[in-house]
Amino acid sequence: MRVLPFAAFVGLDELKKALMVLAVDPTIGGLLIFGPKGTGKSSVVRAFAELLPKIEVVADCPFNCDPRDPGSMCDSCRARYEKGENLPVKRMKMKVVTLPIGATEDMVLGTINLERTLKEGKPVFEPGLLGRANRQILYIDEVNLLPDHIVDSILDAVASGWHVVEREGVRFRHPSKVILIGTMNPEEGELRPQLLDRFGIGVNVKTIDNPELRAEIVKRNLEFENDPEGYYEKWRSEQEEIIKRIVIAKKVLKKVKIPENVVLSVTRTCVNLEVDGYRPDIVAIKVARALAALDGRLEISINDAVEGLVFALAHRTRASGLRPPPSREEIVGALKKVPPPGIAGSVAKTLTKRGKREGEKKVQKVSFFRWSV
Repeated sequence: MRVLPFAAFVGLDELKKALMVLAVDPTIGGLLIFGPKGTGKSSVVRAFAELLPKIEVVADCPFNCDPRDPGSMCDSCRARYEKGENLPVKRMKMKVVTLPIGATEDMVLGTINLERTLKEGKPVFEPGLLGRANRQILYIDEVNLLPDHIVDSILDAVASGWHVVEREGVRFRHPSKVILIGTMNPEEGELRPQLLDRFGIGVNVKTIDNPELRAEIVKRNLEFENDPEGYYEKWRSEQEEIIKRIVIAKKVLKKVKIPENVVLSVTRTCVNLEVDGYRPDIVAIKVARALAALDGRLEISINDAVEGLVFALAHRTRASGLRPPPSREEIVGALKKVPPPGIAGSVAKTLTKRGKREGEKKVQKVSFFRWSV
């Protein structure tokens, strides 16, 4: 079922930006989306999948292994490759693999079929959803309702890029390089801080209370339902521009320079905010680098760093779990308290006086995004 074009969604600029950042650099580690039902979270993720490029996969591999990269192949494909076998190749569109509520451990992680393994003399692995999602989007709706041990196993696999199954002395390994996206409604239950921390970035989606924007949402959805193909044609140029930015950004990502003063500003801010661990610092810089690449720049700016901190800290508790995630205003305030020499003026000029509505408008002006609302 087709959904509204990605570029046509109203009021979800931060979420769209986060999805594009993940497309450019999946090593950021996944996205957790907070928000009530009916705010378009699932729809915008599915719309995003339509923008992603086709990829080459081993045609008969359930894990979508890359036929050009033996180092990231499953055990089966790697063995065939080393024997000199010509692996069949096909191009496929990236897709969203959805993890249903109530999924069992075997359904998610897969299992080794011992009966067939003994009969065929080699490990026979029955892939789970995690395996099928390799090099795809793995979407977990209501992640806070999944058993913690399943969530933990998924996050472990995504963080390492590999999933290993062992049973009765039989071992099988497959890649798990996924774009991980989870959603949760905090009113329906919390996620343990240890698991929250494993998601790279977070976005808080709220119900829009502006009548004009809500009216625009209604009009766009009705127009799309009346003529889906015509509506996609109407937004074709905006969609193609987003695809172009993602493709170019992926190519230049490793060329983006990371100034020492920007790194120091991020780490000092995290210390000032009593952020636990070092993962948020690393993630913030990765997000900033992806944002610069999406903007066509080859050096991270202080504004990129602020956006990176906002995404990296949106879902993380602080001070050993005693303090809630910081707001954008707290992040900017902490950054201004201890800026390295040479950036105080830049911070003061571009990052002050951000109220809820006026602040969002200023962020859009500074940002490279020009979504129509």
